[in-house]
Amino acid sequence: MKNKKLNVSQTQENKILRKVVEITNSELDLRWILHEVVEVVSDMTKGDSVFIYLFDEKKRHLILMASKTPHKEELGKVNLKIGEGITGWVASKNKLVAISHQAYQDARFKSFDILPEDRYEAFLSIPIVNKKECVGVVNVQHKKPHEYSERTVSLISLIVKQIGGVIENACLYEETKKKALQFDSLVKVSKSITSEHYLDEILNLIVIVTAEMLNSRICSIMLLDKKGSELAIKATQSLSKEYRLKPNLKVNGSLSGEVFKNKKPAMIYDVRKEKKYRFRELAVKENLTSMLCVPMVVKDKAVGLINVYTKEPHSFIQEEVNVLQMVANQAAVTIENTKLIEEAIKAKEALETRKLIDRAKCVLMRSNNLDEDIAYSLIHKKSMDSRRSMKEVAESILLVSELQKKGGIK
Repeated sequence: MKNKKLNVSQTQENKILRKVVEITNSELDLRWILHEVVEVVSDMTKGDSVFIYLFDEKKRHLILMASKTPHKEELGKVNLKIGEGITGWVASKNKLVAISHQAYQDARFKSFDILPEDRYEAFLSIPIVNKKECVGVVNVQHKKPHEYSERTVSLISLIVKQIGGVIENACLYEETKKKALQFDSLVKVSKSITSEHYLDEILNLIVIVTAEMLNSRICSIMLLDKKGSELAIKATQSLSKEYRLKPNLKVNGSLSGEVFKNKKPAMIYDVRKEKKYRFRELAVKENLTSMLCVPMVVKDKAVGLINVYTKEPHSFIQEEVNVLQMVANQAAVTIENTKLIEEAIKAKEALETRKLIDRAKCVLMRSNNLDEDIAYSLIHKKSMDSRRSMKEVAESILLVSELQKKGGIK
């Protein structure tokens, strides 16, 4: 079969360059920029497939971010290590690759079952460079053998050179927006800690904000039970009744229990395949895949856990771990403070109850000429017989006494 060769006319070239100028002067909208670059390259090469991979500095991977063909489910999820596949090779060497036919037989080629373009014949891969560093790769593929002309390759190289800095700035802008959202979310969590809401309301607010912040399908808080042997769900933003009511986890012998005891985060790429994960069937039913579990620690003591789950496989980066750990520790402080407040309230109530009973004993002792032990026994017996608390019985005795003094009862 004779290879096809496509040349770009001067008119087309001028049109493309005008479009590139428009892109470089546009707002820092990464999705729009990548979409426009795909359109320009596609129109110029008539490629059956055009992909753009961007380098993620934190994950140290090339991630598929834009495509001519409909791959919405794969965008942001297909990734390559530097040096992996033709695309990874291009990124590592900072050199282009142009293959006119049987590209899939190249020794550097890596196949993806979810990308049917893998069986395309021709393959052109050009690095996107900014300040001499590769920030991404543009791939063009053809179903039939195709020879990429020198002029076409030079023009695409010029395009990616011009938009390299724009893409880098747009990525930085996206990262800044993400950090601003995280900061806003953390402010909300911090405010909840100093609020006057009850503990349940505070914890519910924390899981809602955290799920939004980390874009997780489910976020839940598990606390240690009174016996100190099991972890139970205390709050979650999940609407699933089955998830909310799932059994407690033993501290000993469970994946979450290990996180609790060791006070160290754990990341599971796919809980559906993790043997130590107890609720694999529930994970399949609820579309839960990756999990990040961090301990809630205060004063070097673990009081519970925060779990976040994603729908799609996700490799949690250190920044995400740090953010969730910060939230978890703040939540731990909230729980500790709430317990201290509850203990103080109980102590105050106990003192008030004791004072009421002592006053009621004095009334019975004066009015019936009884000693203290007998007076106390009468109050206790009345409490048992009437199934009311001793505080309530004492309050009744004092009320009757007060009414007698005022002449209300004779």
